[in-house]
Amino acid sequence: MSGTTAVLCLYLVYGLMQQMEASILSCIPRKTVTYQNGNIKTFMKPGLSNFSTLLVSEETDTLFVGARDVVFALDLNDISREIASEDWFATRDRQLECIRRGKDKVDCRNYILLLHKINDTNLYVCGTNAFYPACDYMVINSTDIHLQGKAEESRGRCPFEPTLKYASLLVDSAFYSATSNNFLGTEPIILRSLRNHLRTEFKASWLNEPSFVYMDIVQESESNPDGDDDKIYVFFTETAVEFEFYDKLLVSRIARVCKGDLGGKRILQKRWTSFLKSRLICSVPESNFQFNIVHDVFLLKRADWRESMFYGIFTQQWGRLDISAVCAFSMKAVHEVFTKGNYKGPVTVEHSHVKWMVFRGEVPLPRPGACIDNFARSIGYNTSLDLPDKILQFVRDHPLMDNAVNPIGDRPVLLKRGSNYTRIVVDRITGLNKKTYDVLFIGTDNGYLHKALNCDGEMFIMEEIQLFQSPEPVQSLKLSSKKGLLYVGSPSQVVQLPVSVCSRYKHCLDCVLARDPYCAWSESFETCVPVANQTGDVQDLIQSVKNGDASKCPKVGNNVRNCPVIIGNSVHLKCAPMSNLARMVWKFNGSSLQAEDSKYLLYDGGIVIFNVTVADAGFYDCHSVERANGKEFPVTVASYILYTQQDSAFIMTKNYTTNQPNGDTTLKVKSLVSSSLLNDPAKQKSLEDQKEKLILKLLGAGFALLFSSLLVWNFCKGHLSVPWKREKSSKTANADCLPGPTLATEGSGAARKSSATRTNTSTVNESVPLVSFPSEEERSANVQHNTSLTKRSGTCSSQSCLVEDETMFPTEECGM
Repeated sequence: MSGTTAVLCLYLVYGLMQQMEASILSCIPRKTVTYQNGNIKTFMKPGLSNFSTLLVSEETDTLFVGARDVVFALDLNDISREIASEDWFATRDRQLECIRRGKDKVDCRNYILLLHKINDTNLYVCGTNAFYPACDYMVINSTDIHLQGKAEESRGRCPFEPTLKYASLLVDSAFYSATSNNFLGTEPIILRSLRNHLRTEFKASWLNEPSFVYMDIVQESESNPDGDDDKIYVFFTETAVEFEFYDKLLVSRIARVCKGDLGGKRILQKRWTSFLKSRLICSVPESNFQFNIVHDVFLLKRADWRESMFYGIFTQQWGRLDISAVCAFSMKAVHEVFTKGNYKGPVTVEHSHVKWMVFRGEVPLPRPGACIDNFARSIGYNTSLDLPDKILQFVRDHPLMDNAVNPIGDRPVLLKRGSNYTRIVVDRITGLNKKTYDVLFIGTDNGYLHKALNCDGEMFIMEEIQLFQSPEPVQSLKLSSKKGLLYVGSPSQVVQLPVSVCSRYKHCLDCVLARDPYCAWSESFETCVPVANQTGDVQDLIQSVKNGDASKCPKVGNNVRNCPVIIGNSVHLKCAPMSNLARMVWKFNGSSLQAEDSKYLLYDGGIVIFNVTVADAGFYDCHSVERANGKEFPVTVASYILYTQQDSAFIMTKNYTTNQPNGDTTLKVKSLVSSSLLNDPAKQKSLEDQKEKLILKLLGAGFALLFSSLLVWNFCKGHLSVPWKREKSSKTANADCLPGPTLATEGSGAARKSSATRTNTSTVNESVPLVSFPSEEERSANVQHNTSLTKRSGTCSSQSCLVEDETMFPTEECGM
């Protein structure tokens, strides 16, 4: 059995990889923003932890934070400013009792897990209270917060254990909660308290080892021609009861109850009469691979509730593929399943085996599990207390819908390998073209925030932002659309950051290719600006959210940097790509350099030129090329002029730009050679040949003298008694003593020529006129690149590269 399972898993994994490869590769974050550059504000307190509960109050400009044993009120605009705080400790007796019952001392504290706003002056606060949940009311004023001191035992409202997943909601003075109802965590419950108490049945068919993640209300009563009721939706993962499997099979669920439910009169007394649940599907249809565990959900509410959407984070139960998926579900699809779908229930078959089957009989009226609407009222059922027993009996036995809720597009909107997503919030924003776009902010388990764009089903990750100096999981994520700010809670701190930093994009191409709907390029100010701040004419702004088409962007120049280098050394020219999606293209005197050429080592951090000779002097341009909308957009991000110190000195004006070939500014090269030599290539070549022959002769004479000296020295010392038997060793020893850099320098690149003038500075001492190179095209046309290269090799593992040993080939750096 285990062998068959292993083969099946391998087959599924292989199929998943094949089908998702293109989607995953396309979801590489375009930008990576480090902690130092993230425009982040932080709040933390020494000795305090578990800042995992956040409540945004835009009306009072306050961020309420629930931590271990304390509640904080922070300035919503700057969370580093603390307004007030209130301690709430578990009593010593409670802590000792908790420890005696076998719980860890650290967990036997009061972890504040629930913060709900009643009005502008009152909060409803709940904590674990050393595994004895308690809730109290908190009074708020402008400079102070304090508890009323009327804490009450609150099992079923707040978790016993701080690490247990839960969901809660406060609506119209009624408190809805989904958690465990006992100390051991074995009795799951969806409860309404404070008024009109109702709860779920303690049956596996209703809730079977659930892990709750989210709860929210959809106001379906608004503008509803059927007179329907508002509904509370709950999301969780549980062990499936409807499938026969050798192991526990987890499934994602969406459940709902009616806000106006009052329970039954005889059957389902003080129980939900409207509890129904269905399976959530998040899968890749080609491979039928299921992401069956839901971790977090966000409801994107719209004015018309039918246009609302749920976004959820999912992972798989098996496979360890390290892939997270984001699926989107329309409210229309959810409503369709619960109002028109088939029911499923348990049926006893032979040998007392229970099998879940689709109910094929006649469904009673009014529809079981439906809220009281105009039709129910028309036949005399004004509340759930009026419903007949057969309706309530049917609901109790058939809480599961046979139909599942499928995602929009029948597939995930985002697949990301190597990131474990934990929390999600979504903002809907209007671009310059008046179209709306959904921007997803997703937290990870290692402290990063991914900012992604959902554009007509296509997903594009604009950037990933490092939130903390050291990795820790994102435990809470809240959005203030009004402020344009995000708030993130973690075990050790709370951070605040803007939804977008447009100034981070330095060029027009960078701004437009980012496809950030919050930003646009201003041609007047020549900077990337927030769209929300632009109140005047927007014709001056460039934005292309759907395609990232940057063809309207003007060309930009780049200052050239002088880079002197000693002949024989290796030189490192730095250059960073504009984004993670860009590829680097290096040009030497206008001609592209190939990675296969072992003379050069090209990698993401720049280029290393090995064993520089006079033929390597010239102009090196680094281009960052990014593809979007079927086009390639290059940007010159670094330009260097490389010259050998013992050959000639290059001098350039400060305002030279490589992308302005027809401009008034020119690159001027001052050389110490005569104008007659400069204008006569034959004479220049003759001088170079004479120089090389002279150096070779000197090297040969030096080698012979050194060999003879070492031979005589070895005979005198008695190291070589029989010369012909030591010949091989003698040659090896002498070869090891040769001046490697000098030999390598003069022995390679003898035939290389360049348009830049090069000659031996010792031959001429007279000054000459300045020589002008008007454009890159003219320079590249004059280059003759007939080169015999000395073979080199290098290894590049990341942004830094390990190249030749500096004792043999010294490397010089030219920074950006």
